[in-house]
Amino acid sequence: MREIEITTQCPECSSEHLVRDYMRAEIVCQDCGLVLDDCIIDEGPEWRAFDSEQRESRERAGPPSSILAHDKGLSTSIGWRNKDAYGRQIPHRSRAQIYRLRKWQHRIRTSKSGERSLAQGLTEINTMASKMSLPRHVRESAAVLYRKASVKNLVRGRSIDEVVAATLYAACRQCDVPRTLDEVAAKSNVDRKSIGRTYRTLARELGIRLLPQSPRDYIARFCNRLNLDMDVQRRAKEILDKVEKAELATGVAPSGVAAATIYIAAMLAQKPVTQKQVAEVAGVTEVTIRNRYKRITQALGIDS
Repeated sequence: MREIEITTQCPECSSEHLVRDYMRAEIVCQDCGLVLDDCIIDEGPEWRAFDSEQRESRERAGPPSSILAHDKGLSTSIGWRNKDAYGRQIPHRSRAQIYRLRKWQHRIRTSKSGERSLAQGLTEINTMASKMSLPRHVRESAAVLYRKASVKNLVRGRSIDEVVAATLYAACRQCDVPRTLDEVAAKSNVDRKSIGRTYRTLARELGIRLLPQSPRDYIARFCNRLNLDMDVQRRAKEILDKVEKAELATGVAPSGVAAATIYIAAMLAQKPVTQKQVAEVAGVTEVTIRNRYKRITQALGIDS
């Protein structure tokens, strides 16, 4: 969206061809390229109101809607601070009445069982995502999946924690922020088997199409947690290229293959780590790393 300003002149070349660029929040001279302002505000389209009702319906004030709230953040709530709109303390004789109003307003917001379940599920998504240090776009993707599951009655008959863990696992895979089932189960009150079963049900009923996870998705994160430098990461990716070309990663857990390639790369770079350390970071057993290590080194002829 661009609009030519002709009311002012450029102080450098006295040109009147000034461009208001809302994409970059700048006012730029079209002739010499001088930036006159870099903090302009997009005031949006102009509108007029002829009465108070139109003015209220066309107001754009307030916070933006959020998919992470069960009502998308569009409803209002009575704050828990005992102060009025002017910041003055509410008298003690009125606090009991405000408390009752606040309580009933909270109940009315989730008057139906479906709304209560949705509100509880979205709250649990935020809580669990915070424990896993997941970014906001992953939380929003999980919230969208949970809403779809709620509409199709997939939450009924299952625990909310189980569905939340499954939607977060699916959202991580959708957003290329890989997390293993063991990592999700460690931050949840549900076991790994139940999360995997619920995830498969959601994928089937909601039509989720996800590519199989690759060991390459885990290498950078595992190396960072092991305090290994970029040289080890580069060697691990080179080894993984050979492993994938030889089809040695087919039919096995990607986290185990990534752990084994990191272990081999660290040995080759003379920055060894123990199998126990790699196993704890990758969430696999030491036996798995030894088996993958022997298979890869023998097939590729690596002498480590």
